[in-house]
Amino acid sequence: MGDIRLTAWVRGRVQGVGFRWWVRSRALELGLTGAATNLVDGRVEVVAEGERAVCERLLALLRSGRTPGRVDSVVERWANHRGSFTGFDER
Repeated sequence: MGDIRLTAWVRGRVQGVGFRWWVRSRALELGLTGAATNLVDGRVEVVAEGERAVCERLLALLRSGRTPGRVDSVVERWANHRGSFTGFDER
């Protein structure tokens, strides 16, 4: 099926609670590349690249209610894989 890019914007109490570290850990366990970045408006942007089914697993984890802090909403966008990451970063 090939690789894809998931961008998810996570809103809630997700900054200063270990959320980006948690996302990075889950993504690496799943074999995804990408980044979790704090945005100035309080959201965290998660960009993940890999197989679609694996990205969907990460998306389900983001929405699971078992994250650090509190997730109020997740908005997702799917795009073509760009191959711009070699690991998974916290930014």
